[in-house]
Order: sequence, then structure tokens, then C-alpha cells
Amino acid sequence: MKITIIHGQSHEGSTCMIAREVADKVGGEIQEFFLPRDFDKSCTGCFTCFRTDLSQCPHYRELEPLIKAILESELLIFESPVYVYHATGQMMSFLDHFGTWWVVHRPMPEMSRKQAVVISTAAGGGMKCTVKDMADSLEMWGIHKVHKLGVGVQATKPDEIPDRIMDKIHKKTDRIARAVLQNTRSRGYNLRAKKWFYLMRFAHKHFPPSEPDFGYWEEKGWHGRSRPWSSR
Repeated sequence: MKITIIHGQSHEGSTCMIAREVADKVGGEIQEFFLPRDFDKSCTGCFTCFRTDLSQCPHYRELEPLIKAILESELLIFESPVYVYHATGQMMSFLDHFGTWWVVHRPMPEMSRKQAVVISTAAGGGMKCTVKDMADSLEMWGIHKVHKLGVGVQATKPDEIPDRIMDKIHKKTDRIARAVLQNTRSRGYNLRAKKWFYLMRFAHKHFPPSEPDFGYWEEKGWHGRSRPWSSR
């Protein structure tokens, strides 16, 4: 299995450790990217991707290696420690570049054949909000199954994590890895993405077309019988 890990920070702390543990337990060819080290651009809100295509983004040259890895992978692991109850600014800046991939715009059909794991840790709380920050995008990309893992580690470094919490982490990563492997052959949109797909399909048919989204859907045959989760 090809696995891409996107780290929401450039240091290798507790969240990084857990992401690597999940990847190792699933097994396969692993590629890692650290933000902002491997991508440090903030979306400028220029709207170029929405008016034309993501390939016209002013940051596309720097973004392209990460896009290539994401599209080629069967499992995506996105991780971020909690920063003020949310994902890191680096992670959110990265995800801001993929608005056109959301199912309400121009989704990538291959996402329906992928799984993802979103991971967050904190010394105290905020994991749920942080996991949701990342899961929102991945679910709306149309990824088949997004697994969520948040852990309060009561530490600032991996070697400070209490043994009882490390035992809990190992059990949780075992569970996530098993779930990923059990779903390897599954495909299709998650329920959230499928709902938004049909809402947008209805809008396309009953309201004035918005380009280039409408033309993209028309070309894919999604206004007819074809669906992104059944595209080859």
C-alpha cells in the first residue's frame, strides 16, 4: 500500500510518532512531508483555482510534489498537534489550496478509492476540534473512509508520555490499522460527500450554470448516470 503522511509541523513530536506508528502497522511504501518545511505558502485568495484550475495556482510548482503523492497513495495520514484548539496554521494553509477538490466544485474521482487517518495530540484538550479541521477537507474531497484518532498525551515530548497512555496509544493504533486493512478493497463516497454531491447535482440542473464547475461535471457525465465513485 502506498501511504502519504502530511505532518502539520516540522518537528517530530508525539503526533508525528503516532502517525508513523499507524503507517508502520498498516505497512507499505511511506512518503512523508513536513509543513512548513516542504510547503510554506499561504493561500492568497486570488480565486485563480476557482476561475480556471488548481494547476494555475501561483504556488503550484511548490504544491505539485505533494499533490502527486496524494493522488498516487491509497492511504493518507494527516496529523497536527493542537494549536489553540485547532490544527496548525501550516496545515490549514495547506488545505486552503484544495478548495476546488471539494465535492461541491470539481472533486477528483480517485478519492473515492482512498482512505485517510487524521491524528491529533495535545497535553490537555482540543483534539476533537483539531481532528475535525482536517477531516472536514478530507471528507469533502470524497475520500471513502476517514478514520479519526485524538490522544491527550499529558506530555510535551514522546519520551515524557506516561506508560499507561502509551499503552492506550498502541491499542488505538492497532485498531486504526486493522480498520484500514479491512477496508482496503472498499470504495465509494462517504455519506457526507455523497449528500453534497446530490445537492450540487440538483443545483446544477435547476439554477444557471456556474463555470468551470458545471462544464467539469458535464464532461464527467455526472449530470447523467455516471458518478465520481464509480469512475475508473
